[in-house]
Amino acid sequence: MEIKHDYRVKLFDEMGFMRKKCKECGQYFWTLDPDRETCGDSPCDKYSFIGNPITKKKYTYNEMVKEYIKFFEENGHTPIKRSPVIARRWRDDILLTIASIAVFQPWVTKGIVEPVANPLVIAQPCIRLNDIDNVGRTGRHMTCFTMAAHHAFNKEDDFKYWTDKTVELCFNFMKRLGIDEKSITFIESWWEGGGNAGPCYEVITHGVELATLVFMQYEKIGDSYKEIPLKIVDTGYGIERFVWASQGTPTAYDAVFGNIVKKLKENAGIDKIFESQDSSSIASAQDVERILAESATLAGLMDIENVGDLRVLRKKVAEKIGMDVNELDKILSPLEYIYAIADHTRCLSFMFGDGIVPSNVREGYLARLVLRKTLRYMDKVGISIPLKEIICMQLEDLKDLYPELMEMKDYIMDVVDAEEKKYIQTINRGRGIVERMVKSKTEISLDDLIELYDSNGLPPEVVQDIVEEINKKGKKEIKVTVPDNIYTIVAERHEEEGVEEPKAKKQELPDVDAPETELLFYKNPKQKEFEGKVLRTVGDYVILDKTIFYPEGGGQKYDIGYLNDIKVLEVQKKNGIVYHKVPEVSRFKEGDIVKGTIDWINREKLMRNHTATHIINAAAQKVLGKHVWQTGSNVDTEKGRLDITHYERITREQLKEIEKIANDIVLKGINVKSSFMSRNEAEQKYGFRIYQGGVVPGNTLRIIEIEGTDVEACGGTHCENTSEVGFIKILKTERIQDGVERLEYTSGTNSVEEVQKIEDFLIESADILGVPTTQLPKTVKRFFEEWKEQKKTIEELQKKIGEFKKYELANKFEKVGEYDVLVELVTGTQKELMSIADNITGENSIVVLLNENNYILCKRGKNVNLSMKELIRTIAKGGGKDDLAQGKYSDDIESIKAKVIGALQS
Repeated sequence: MEIKHDYRVKLFDEMGFMRKKCKECGQYFWTLDPDRETCGDSPCDKYSFIGNPITKKKYTYNEMVKEYIKFFEENGHTPIKRSPVIARRWRDDILLTIASIAVFQPWVTKGIVEPVANPLVIAQPCIRLNDIDNVGRTGRHMTCFTMAAHHAFNKEDDFKYWTDKTVELCFNFMKRLGIDEKSITFIESWWEGGGNAGPCYEVITHGVELATLVFMQYEKIGDSYKEIPLKIVDTGYGIERFVWASQGTPTAYDAVFGNIVKKLKENAGIDKIFESQDSSSIASAQDVERILAESATLAGLMDIENVGDLRVLRKKVAEKIGMDVNELDKILSPLEYIYAIADHTRCLSFMFGDGIVPSNVREGYLARLVLRKTLRYMDKVGISIPLKEIICMQLEDLKDLYPELMEMKDYIMDVVDAEEKKYIQTINRGRGIVERMVKSKTEISLDDLIELYDSNGLPPEVVQDIVEEINKKGKKEIKVTVPDNIYTIVAERHEEEGVEEPKAKKQELPDVDAPETELLFYKNPKQKEFEGKVLRTVGDYVILDKTIFYPEGGGQKYDIGYLNDIKVLEVQKKNGIVYHKVPEVSRFKEGDIVKGTIDWINREKLMRNHTATHIINAAAQKVLGKHVWQTGSNVDTEKGRLDITHYERITREQLKEIEKIANDIVLKGINVKSSFMSRNEAEQKYGFRIYQGGVVPGNTLRIIEIEGTDVEACGGTHCENTSEVGFIKILKTERIQDGVERLEYTSGTNSVEEVQKIEDFLIESADILGVPTTQLPKTVKRFFEEWKEQKKTIEELQKKIGEFKKYELANKFEKVGEYDVLVELVTGTQKELMSIADNITGENSIVVLLNENNYILCKRGKNVNLSMKELIRTIAKGGGKDDLAQGKYSDDIESIKAKVIGALQS
């Protein structure tokens, strides 16, 4: 369809806005200024607010957020709470919350779920890492920013407002702040993203874009557009940019992080560095401010997208102020590092405050990337304040608006400590890793740098430093170039990898034309029998109108049992239809009434283990912290398995405490309630923690609540009271990947059986040692110490055997050419043969020793030119080094001796 949009709105007519075409970029815009010829946006216009604040007062970040919310609340919008910066809590297509509209995708924007309020206003912290390498350098880029927005979701029968009111609200908000109305321009533009599209206005003043007003009304299919029934007002106001414009500081970082930047500069001694420059350099703080303002202004006039742009920017600034570019770099680089540290620590405050656990995958990987980049910059600029103290400053600044971050302070401090230790360990072992890599290379490529970072956590700049040290030694010249946008490249690669967990491939179920199956196990969880009507048979499957058989899903195994007297082998679900797999499907005809009976003992075990999963997850959160999040589970009849996020190994004491709390919950006999709720009702009442089991589709959620303990959206079968779970025994924990711990456990009688197995092991072990079980640790320790002593004695004896053999074998060498050669079958272990060879191999000798277990070794003296690695391949199978090789032989000793002599003669 052809898209036409009239950008004229009521406000423009009422106030006399004029539509003009920018003489620089050619875009159409609306203005009240009859003399204006350009659109107002950079690069057509330069920043004119630096040093000249454009609002009636200077706003802090907190004040601007409150002012925004207050204005729109006064104008009929309901304020709603922010969502986490981890979009993966409710979406499976992106990792981080990148815009305010992301909070409402896909359920609200697709019309599946009603918005929690309409119209609404929100101030949503967002994280985007696609410009991470620009942060600190351009004066305006940030990894973590707040997108304030007012949204309206319009239906035909419930239309809130559209372009007229949206533009009017924006204009009136800017006037309320005191911005000169003649300085405001509305540029006609077009927006596309996430499969949707629509016309938009970019709202500009004094060279900076402060807001974007999008009217989402199309779905983009290929190159064409289809109108969507839900018309969405999708706005975005950059809170940090409003703060910057209100203060007129040289950079946005000075406006938003002023106190933190000041403390970091003092700690790094930045001002003293400038004052110590020679007379040809910049000496005063005023001059530095002027340079920063010039740099930010010129950055605004450029489309900063890549490394080349940043280098050009530096040269332009140097030319503008008449200064050598290298001298300018000495002044700006430390400040840019400090600005980046200020931005990154706020980003980390939200990441960790919302429960991200650093790891080597997904959002955990991105958090670690930001943290290690921050530590590297702190090293570069010489900041001695601990990273966690800087983050504490951020938490203090944010606690008024986001008190929930302060609640996570203990976790944040612990995880930062743990990550700093890992970073230091990584740097310490990095030298050896790089040295091994360059043995076979003359250049470290971009892919090598990324691999070193991904696999070993080595920051690219550290790799560069190590290579420079190697080059100074002069052995060989290794080339390495670290792109200025290296972290952007790494972040984008990981964000593009996708976020869904890899899933085991299942056999594809055949399609069938049938209504959705009525699920009786939700209506009566303890029903054991039922009668159902056969609707269809397809492949090996029977489709009934109703069932009490639970189909595999949500980490829980399927029920087993019988349809009439035919065994049900497997139960699956697709498109709301339950498939019962049976061995004799031909015995079922459409229209038959069949009796279904489930294996109740099997179901009870599944219910106990599934409810135990929720209990253990809740207990782990109490012991380890609120950052604990379920990343996977498997509920089978004999055992359960729960994977949770945690930044370090779970200790034995912590495991015991988790198990104790879990069994306390069982003993309290807490009711386990199941209910169906709308998505909005559930999220507003319980928050996003209900999505422990992953993203749940649709508007109606089944909520499982263990009162006062745990609430989750879950479709599985559960006990009705925690006392039914029985004894919970955690069998083991293991780290399955960085940042993820796996707990394996049992419940009910299965736990009793597991404890009995452990007792059997103890009793059997005690019987073998002839002591009571209470004496086992002491006795085993004594035996272990004795074994260690005996091992030492054996090793000493082996050495002595080697020395004695020296005399026995000394006369058995034969002269072959210029070398003394011994090929001998010797009784002894591999270690003993090695000791013998060490004792009898002279400078001009070759020793080949064999034992009765087909082991063979070849050793040479230092004056022998023949490679033992090549020799062993001639006489046996094996490998090693030029001076020593080992392997297995199959020929008799005479044949081997002949081959050795032949090899020497040739």
